[in-house]
Amino acid sequence: MAAVLTDGRRRRGERSRRAVLGEAVNLASVEGLDGVSIGTLAERTGTSKSGVAALFGSKLDLQLATIRAAREIYIASIIEPTLRAPRGIARLWNLCLTWLEYSRGRTFEGGCFFRAAAAEADSKSGPVHDALVAVDEEWIAFVERCVMLAADDLPALRDPRLLAFELIALMDAANSGSLLHGTDRAYELAEAAMRGRLLAAGADPDALSAVEP
Repeated sequence: MAAVLTDGRRRRGERSRRAVLGEAVNLASVEGLDGVSIGTLAERTGTSKSGVAALFGSKLDLQLATIRAAREIYIASIIEPTLRAPRGIARLWNLCLTWLEYSRGRTFEGGCFFRAAAAEADSKSGPVHDALVAVDEEWIAFVERCVMLAADDLPALRDPRLLAFELIALMDAANSGSLLHGTDRAYELAEAAMRGRLLAAGADPDALSAVEP
């Protein structure tokens, strides 16, 4: 009986934790990680402050857990769909379109969680900054890998890392532009610019029209 009660409490605790983190990632995408507090999340989830504190301990632990939760959503929304496409230009173009749709579809209420968090934490130091850097390095490495795997389809490609940098910059510009202006125009421009960069690298135009995110 004690084991059953313990398992029940554990499951309820996990449900509560997921519910709080679901609110936390959206709140942080709008207000930044500094806006994620035990009190605010208790109010948004109808949980007591002591209940939220029991789940996470401190504000720092809550912020780090929020970053981990956002990373899981990012992987499910972008990385996994991208990897389902064949290696080469199909995968790289799928990555571009999938990222734009992730931002445009407001997977997080405030656009890309990691762009919002990075803008707030880039000039600071500490565990939150370090956790965001680790995720960003993973992301950059993934995009670079997708570019390198597409090299055979890009005969004019000279610098895979530079192309990856340019594609990421266009993604970020589309996200911030859409948030500021409240329109999809930035996504349309970013997609056109990405297509232009891939065509300049030698991509087959047909390969950039047949792939959907």
